[in-house]
Amino acid sequence: MATTTTSSFVFLKSPSSPSSHTTTLFMRNGLFRAHRSKTIMAQSDVRKEQVVIVGGGIAGLATALSLHRLGIRSLVLEQAGSLRTGGTSLTLLKNGWRVLDAIGVANDLRPQFLEIQGLVVKSEDGRELRAFNLKEEDESQEMRAVERRVLLETLAGQLPPDTIQYSSRLARIEASPNGDTLLELVDGSKMLAKIVIGCDGIRSPIAKWMGFPEPKYAGHIAFRGLASYSDGQPYEPRVNYIYGRGLRAGYVPVSPTKVYWFICFNSPSPGPKITDSSVLKKEAKELVRNWPSELLNIMDSTPDDTVIRTPLVDRWLWPATTPSASVGRVVLVGDAWHPMTPNLGQGACCALEDSVVLAKKLAGAIKSEDPSVEEAFRSYSTERWPRVFPLTIRANLVGSILQWENPVWCSVRNNIVVPKLVKLGPMLQHTNFTCESL
Repeated sequence: MATTTTSSFVFLKSPSSPSSHTTTLFMRNGLFRAHRSKTIMAQSDVRKEQVVIVGGGIAGLATALSLHRLGIRSLVLEQAGSLRTGGTSLTLLKNGWRVLDAIGVANDLRPQFLEIQGLVVKSEDGRELRAFNLKEEDESQEMRAVERRVLLETLAGQLPPDTIQYSSRLARIEASPNGDTLLELVDGSKMLAKIVIGCDGIRSPIAKWMGFPEPKYAGHIAFRGLASYSDGQPYEPRVNYIYGRGLRAGYVPVSPTKVYWFICFNSPSPGPKITDSSVLKKEAKELVRNWPSELLNIMDSTPDDTVIRTPLVDRWLWPATTPSASVGRVVLVGDAWHPMTPNLGQGACCALEDSVVLAKKLAGAIKSEDPSVEEAFRSYSTERWPRVFPLTIRANLVGSILQWENPVWCSVRNNIVVPKLVKLGPMLQHTNFTCESL
């Protein structure tokens, strides 16, 4: 998940402010200072762009590539000095692969990653609770765990040269009277964009500028890692889940030499940020030290620098109270708009869906004789909201059930719900998404 820190950003008063002047909040080292400034007009030293995408993660690159396939040029501003290829892997289900097919990169990715054949659920003592054959449950389903690095490199590799501008951290955003948006970077450079697409992650400065609340901590923290086997990994291509009390884990083969794993545990607060990966790995192993040995063996085969720790957060897009996905000609995509917990494997998939839906509507507006970008953005929000809002809530509720601590409820889950009541096919209906080639 892309995370953007806010301690170095400058935020403006809500773009809907009726004032002809703008209150600018400078945040430096946690202290705010306000001053009054006149709306900044385009000057000779301000670079002009038609479409600017803020954020070079999955959402940003997929949106840029979708627009490129439709004949629309965009500029991607990425704050890092290169592609952010850290992290582990993500699970893409049928809907994610349909989007990757539509934008023309799926067949570059498929040969590199194993297709998952089934799912196995075990208790913390190693007892098998249930096993599923994925194709028997849903013949059309496609599931693969994909290395985030490879996905980003594949998307970026299909973009025209100079589409991505690195080392471009946003410092300030301001709406101009004619509807354009002024973007100022921390290096002092400025650009005036007719259209801005915010793909800047769960702590999106653009979402904050638009009036969105901070994502809410869900009460769980996840450790993740990517094990490496130079001589080949020994596991069958299936997802393995292990359920405990207030604690769960899982692992899934990614490729012939990689295995992704996670551990999710309850915590009353996100706790301090730890950057020492060896400490993170030690803490993760301590949580499951008495669990099935194959999980610990996988963790032992994991390079320390692949282990990450992430507090799980989401944002519920309540109707009438949460801002729209767009303000004027500024719009949000993916985690910047609807961060969700990973319990349904839909964070990246929904970001990919967003990218093609938005690209089609925006390209249609730009190419129209009577273009209305604002209307295209409103149509995008109207179409996507009924899709992402229920999934966000459902992912949160599934996570809460899987993180039960009460021994009675855990017994009911392990002995009745999972073995006798769960039907995987209906649970995967949310992955039905049609997407025509761009």
